[in-house]
This record gives sequence, C-alpha cells and structure tokens, in this order.
Amino acid sequence: MAARDGNGMVSAAQPESVEAGVDALRAGGNAVDAAIASALVAGVVDPQMCGIAGFGNAQLYLPGEGVHTCVDFHGTSPAATQADMWENLLVGETRDGFGFLLEGNVNDVGYQSITTPGSLLAYYESQTRYGRLEWADVVEPAIRYAEDGFMIRPAVYRWWAEGASMGRVNNIERLSHTPAGRAIYFHEDGTLRQIGETLRNPALADTLRRIAKGGAAEFYTGEIAQQIDADMKANGGLLSADDLATYRTVWGEPLRTEYRGLDVATNQPPGGGVMVAEILNTLGHFDLASMGHNSVEYVRVVTEAMKWATADKDAHVGDPEFVDVPLDRLLSAEYGAELADRIRNGTRAEVARMHGEPPDTTHVCVVDGDGNAVTMTHSLGMPSGVVTEGLGFMYNGCMAVFDPRPGRAGSLAPGKRRFSSLCPTMVFRNGELDFVVGAPGGTQIAMGVTQVLLNHIDFGMPVLDAIVAPRFSSTSNAIDVCNRVPRSVTDELAADGYEVVRWPESYAFARVHGIEVTPTGLAGAADPGADGMALSA
Repeated sequence: MAARDGNGMVSAAQPESVEAGVDALRAGGNAVDAAIASALVAGVVDPQMCGIAGFGNAQLYLPGEGVHTCVDFHGTSPAATQADMWENLLVGETRDGFGFLLEGNVNDVGYQSITTPGSLLAYYESQTRYGRLEWADVVEPAIRYAEDGFMIRPAVYRWWAEGASMGRVNNIERLSHTPAGRAIYFHEDGTLRQIGETLRNPALADTLRRIAKGGAAEFYTGEIAQQIDADMKANGGLLSADDLATYRTVWGEPLRTEYRGLDVATNQPPGGGVMVAEILNTLGHFDLASMGHNSVEYVRVVTEAMKWATADKDAHVGDPEFVDVPLDRLLSAEYGAELADRIRNGTRAEVARMHGEPPDTTHVCVVDGDGNAVTMTHSLGMPSGVVTEGLGFMYNGCMAVFDPRPGRAGSLAPGKRRFSSLCPTMVFRNGELDFVVGAPGGTQIAMGVTQVLLNHIDFGMPVLDAIVAPRFSSTSNAIDVCNRVPRSVTDELAADGYEVVRWPESYAFARVHGIEVTPTGLAGAADPGADGMALSA
C-alpha cells in the first residue's frame, strides 16, 4: 500500500502500529515519538515478531537538532553463557544461515534460548532523549490494544500455523511452550485462536502500565526484573537479574558509504549494514540499468555480490567488542573493485553451510513534517516461546544464531551481541534526505533492502514500485527467487550451473517498508507481502 503527503508519514507492517504513529504526529510528537509509539503497539498486535523483550537497531535523523545517530539494541548473551556449552550438541546449520540446529533445540525454544532484551531500553532512551511527548502518552496506545484486544490478522495467524521449517521447532510448540502462552493464544479446549478473533492480553496491559509509570527501569532493575529473574531461575534459564541490570544499548555514528553519487547511511556491526554497503560498493562497478531489471545478467551479478558479502559476513562480522571486524578492508574501494573483477571473470563465491528464512521481525519508517526521520527494525528473532506468568510478553530466542563452535566470529561468549541482518537505512541526495527504508525478514533483510535501493537509485523507481518489484536472494550457494521472477530467467541461470530455488510466494525475501522524499511531498509504501500500510499525518 502507498500513501503520499508532506506533513509526516508512517510506514509499518501492522495497520494498528501505523495509526499509533500517525496519532503521535497529530498530537504534536515528532518522528521519534511516532516510531516508538508504533513499535510498542507492534509488540502487542504482532507479538511474535517483536516486543519489549526483543532486540533491534534504529537510525535517528533530526537535522534541526544536529542529530544523526544509531542505537544498537541487540540482545546480549547472558553472563552464564559458556563458549563450548553447546559444541557437542551441534546437528547442523540452516541453509540460509539464520541459525544453528542443536539436539533438543535448546538454543531455539525455551528458557536457554533467551538473550538479555534490549528493545524496551532503546525505546525509552530514544523517546525520552529526542521525543516531544510524555513517555506515558507514548505507551498508552499499546496499553489500550493489550487491554481491549486486537483482531488477529492473516500475517499473525500465518506465522502461528506455519509449522516447522529447516529443522526449527514448530511454531505451535512455541506458542504452547508455557502455561502463560497457552492461556493467551489458545482457547480453553486447546484449539488455536483464529483469524478475525479478538485477542486480549490483560497481563501485558498491566506490564505496560507499570512501564508507563516507572520507565525502562521497572523492567531492568525493578519489580518486573525480579519476576523475570525468579522465572528464569525456576526453569533453568541463563538470563539473570544482573544481566538485566547491566544491559546497555550502544549509540554511535551510522555506517556510511557512497553509491552513484548518493550518500547511504546504515548501521554498524553486529547489524547487517556492512552487507548492504559491501554489496553496493561492488555493484557500483557495473552498469546495472543497461542490463535490464531482473535480467539473467542482472540476477547473476547481484547474486554474486550478495554471496561474496555473505561469505565475508560469515567469516568476519560479529560483535565489535569481541571480534575485530575489518570494515576498512571490506568497504574499501579497492576491495569493491576486486570483487567486481571476480564477478566479471566468472569466479563464483562459495557460501558453505553445514547442510528460506522466517520473517520474525518487524519494521517502522517515519518522516515528520520537520524533516526528522527514524527507521527502526526490531524483532524477537525466532521467539523463545517463553511467557512469564503475569507479564504477558514473549521473550526473544536469539541464542539460536550464535555459533556453538568456539573460535569463530559468531561464537558464543558471555555478554556478546549476535550478528543480525537488520539494516535500517537512509539515503541522502546533495545533503538532503531522499529515502528511508528497512525491513523484517531475518538473513534476507539486507538482500531485500539492497534490491529496493537498486530499484530506486539505478532504475528510478518510485518507492511503491521499488518495493513491489520481484526479488531474489542468495545467502547460500543457491539463488532463491520469488514466484514472479520469470522462468525464462531462472531456466538460463540453471543451465549455467546455478541451483535455483523457486519460492511459492509472490512477495518474498524480507518485507520492505519505505518513505521517499519527493519534490511534491512524502511518498510511502508498505510491502504487500505483509499486513501493513503507509499513512500520512
């Protein structure tokens, strides 16, 4: 869905969260207020995609205040984590690189799968530092949806009923993992709630009221923290009260690169912005427009750029506090030219896996009437299935992405942040904001966002066309394509020796949302593969 206006706009994956963001703008709030109000509501109405016990990354641009910054709020592995604690349980790795498969799925579902949550602290810090409204007013819409209920949408139910994929635990098992979860998501007779039903969560409403009054401290050091700690101790969890009390977000400069004369700002490691930047640096050496959009040669070239970036991510990118990430080399002009030469010469990247991708994330883009902008991706990863009695929210399950093999960039370590493909990105033309974009979609996020950037920059597509154009992805040696990529293209790629995996979905590989600043105002769009929309203020 697309919208156009010059007085402020919100694009997100849930209509309820979009409306909450627009209401914040209309109440006199700025882009930060709108983004946080939207995010809090999303955690209620899309409770397995995100929430206050999740993680993420946001980019904030407030030119009138001289602010352009990113806040990283990835979950950290608890202090009880040991580098080799799961080494002997390793079964394999998912084809897309989204996680590792262990005996008993202990890293995927249950109390040991939970990292220290960062979302609520980032929401609170962002809004209280840079917003205009009162914190309690920003939280209020989320309280209302939890108390009064929301209508179960197709995208929510589709994830519930999706079943197991690539060795992961069945989603129904996640929802029913704890008694508190069963009480929220199932009827008394044990049947799953259905599309169109109203889901109420009074326990979450109460939790949010406490947070509205006490701020993030209530969650990290207050009574909620004590409830979390008691539940973790009773059920063998790794997370502790000390982990919550010592958790800190990471604020800093965006990661920057240039593409076709435009300035691109994205996020630092352990986020996926490095992949976007490396792909763009490589593709800047090709005349993509002359190849034709989604032609055989275009798909081949972009695929190889994706594969080289994925291989480099697997080898080198992790938490900079634990891993020396060689950004200077990966993003240098010389390395971009070297990768481009390899692609021209037909050298194919090898992305080895020990053997798609669930969109267990969500996104919000906001631009307000003063030119302030926020792009934020926030998630639970593959949600843990754990709901503490009386609190109403599900925790992240981010331990599954850490590599159980010691000595690698993504290996386990206490207090470490996992890599994720989150890459909230902004584009600037001659110093002025041009494009705001981001997406949910696990390891496919960087691939989806990059293709939308190419569509906009190389092919001149407006935001809606750039988002709805058919996408493909390569996070392994295979090329994954959505069902709208013509078979005439994929047949030729297969004949050239590529493994091509056709997905049944027409809209796949991240759910991209964006806002474009045009000479006549703002234009926004939400990926039609999800339930979201763009709405002007």
